[in-house]
Amino acid sequence: MNSFTQPDTSIRLRTDSDRLWASMMEMAKLGATAKGGVNRQALTDLDRQGRDLFIEWCRAEGCTIRVDRIGNIFARREGSDPDAKTVMAGSHLDSQPTGGKYDGAFGVLASLEVIRTLNQHDIKTRAPVEIAAWTNEEGCRFPPCMMGSGVFAGQLDFEEMMARRDGDDVSASDALDAIGYRGSDHVSTDEIAAYFEPHIEQGPILEDTETTIGVVMGGLGQQWFDLTLTGLEAHAGPTPMNLRRDAMMGAAEVTQALNRIANAHQPHGRGTVGYMALHPGSRNVIPGQVKMTLDMRHWEPNELNAMSQAVSDAIAEICQRHGLEYELTPTANFAPEHFDEGCIDAVRRAAEALGLSHRDIISGAGHDAMFIGRVAPAAMIFIPCKDGISHNEAESATPEHVHAGANVLLHAVLEAASVEEVS
Repeated sequence: MNSFTQPDTSIRLRTDSDRLWASMMEMAKLGATAKGGVNRQALTDLDRQGRDLFIEWCRAEGCTIRVDRIGNIFARREGSDPDAKTVMAGSHLDSQPTGGKYDGAFGVLASLEVIRTLNQHDIKTRAPVEIAAWTNEEGCRFPPCMMGSGVFAGQLDFEEMMARRDGDDVSASDALDAIGYRGSDHVSTDEIAAYFEPHIEQGPILEDTETTIGVVMGGLGQQWFDLTLTGLEAHAGPTPMNLRRDAMMGAAEVTQALNRIANAHQPHGRGTVGYMALHPGSRNVIPGQVKMTLDMRHWEPNELNAMSQAVSDAIAEICQRHGLEYELTPTANFAPEHFDEGCIDAVRRAAEALGLSHRDIISGAGHDAMFIGRVAPAAMIFIPCKDGISHNEAESATPEHVHAGANVLLHAVLEAASVEEVS
């Protein structure tokens, strides 16, 4: 557990709300969609444009820039102590194909606003303050998600990630070279004293409880699987119900079993079938094969493993009963992440000092902080998003909540970095 001392600077210090909002709206023009969202997928030319703009803004604030081998960007404001570890903050600039303006970009640009505020008020910190813009957090073009932070933290293999291909058979390696962001700078996890990541909640809890700040305790563990059920396609008319090997019936029962098992592991159990494809996909043919995805999540490792085992047992029983063959392939296994208590307390103290309503919360989504939290002290700051909607062009947050989250970040960073001098 890490611990920090209270900052010497006045709690009256605030970020510039208009400046931060203007930067977010300027970034949102890159990949803007007709419905008001953003399509700025990882390692595309639009991603390059977003990176270029971010670096331009950082250099204007006197930051030094480092780019590592997977394209993670680090923008550093030096501290007074050359031996001090860095206080890092950030998120990601890439988006979903039909993403919103705030997912990821809020965290990067709120971190930039912290440095702008420190410069504006000539505030010197003992420790360096550094912004991280992680590569390919979304994982929609090149799975898996949180690729850049996962490689940085040693949780994902670099060569394996570079070999991943998109729907057009372009490798992540070639795409990274194409945008000119394969760096050679070495940034070590040992350099980090603390990492803070501001983010929209991507869920409805803060809005529902009329709370401004979510003090994030950690994130749910995740286990993902691809499931293929194989039966026998046959004519829908002549084939009696009792003689069918209907893969879709098996898929329906697996979906029900997954939801039943998740509901039995509350309050943190989650179970989702997010994708399903039928073969041959004809209205008068019994489906002979179904391909589907299974997504299971929980806060406790033992509970998550129990859910996974129960689902596996259910699949075996369902397939035996329907005369189906099956193939269950693991595609992701992320352990639950419990954030550092010292970083969590710094976020909570900042919210309290600023007079902002706050509550402890657990993230149901994956974030870069969850990989960084395995190698350095970390925590997250959530703000509400309208109706809990994210990964959607309708994603929305208010300027007031964006400003509040940036101010909590500012004071958590000040506490962790130690203020040396205020003009």
